[in-house]
Amino acid sequence: MPDTNGVLTIDAMGVEPLRTLFARLGLTLVRTPAGESIPGSFWGDEEAGLIGDTIYVRGDTPVHSAMHEAGHYVCMDQTRRSGLHTNAGGTYDEENAVCYWQILASAHLAGMDRERMCADMDRWGYTFRLGSAAAWFAEDAEDAHAWLVAAGLINTDSNELVIGVRQ
Repeated sequence: MPDTNGVLTIDAMGVEPLRTLFARLGLTLVRTPAGESIPGSFWGDEEAGLIGDTIYVRGDTPVHSAMHEAGHYVCMDQTRRSGLHTNAGGTYDEENAVCYWQILASAHLAGMDRERMCADMDRWGYTFRLGSAAAWFAEDAEDAHAWLVAAGLINTDSNELVIGVRQ
């Protein structure tokens, strides 16, 4: 199946890279059949869904959407995870941290990298003050970086992810 609007989809990349990464994060990936509603999808349509520790996708789900929901799970504490169903909630600062996390985490997916993640976020309509996800990540995301460092989700020396979830 081709990309949707130039955005890399689950079918175009394949589910195994996501399953492998998500398993390391304590998440399960469930593929919903084509044409069916995605359980736990906050935005509906082809957007990924999140219920508890399970991320739901279809073949037309953008990879960035699945990664964004994984980022929400990773960034929230156990108390919020225990009641998680559809709406991840969180603060403005956490949302920025999730966006930063999904860009960093894209380097852990075969078939995806930071450049492609940023381009797909832009194509999908994520908006950043500097006009693009890549510019925001490189020049304006100190607060998101600091949030992830404080949560223990980034190695402060290398700016690389600590693969795990916030406790």
